[in-house]
Amino acid sequence: MEENDQKYMQRALDEAREAERAGEVPVGAVVTLDGREIASGSNRTLRDCDPTAHAEIVALRAAARAVGNHRILGATLYVTIEPCAMCAGAIVQARLARLVYGADDPKGGAVRTVFAVLNDPRLNHSMEITSGVRAEECAALLQTFFASRRA
Repeated sequence: MEENDQKYMQRALDEAREAERAGEVPVGAVVTLDGREIASGSNRTLRDCDPTAHAEIVALRAAARAVGNHRILGATLYVTIEPCAMCAGAIVQARLARLVYGADDPKGGAVRTVFAVLNDPRLNHSMEITSGVRAEECAALLQTFFASRRA
């Protein structure tokens, strides 16, 4: 785990809380490059009426605009939950150097729990993956959100 992992996961958690305040599933993401934040995002599927507006996609779109390229070479994505298959595909297409995520997603995770998209040897890109950064806090945020919806 790198020194900045805690710091940027906290930023991702801040983004997740912003999504929760807006009534969205609380997931947040931050993209860094050369040791500094270049973009962030939170879930916007309801606000944007867009099934692709997951936190990771929102952050990747902003990061691509920031660097002026659809490839975000050398970048790290921090996200509070293990990415789904759609987001994992976007991560590969963006050619990120590293993914750091908080909690595993046993129902839809596409990094290691349900699927292993990023580690598939048939892909022409691979990256470093760090999981479990502030996992308990990330999981608790989601659990509390969904428990309040069921109450």
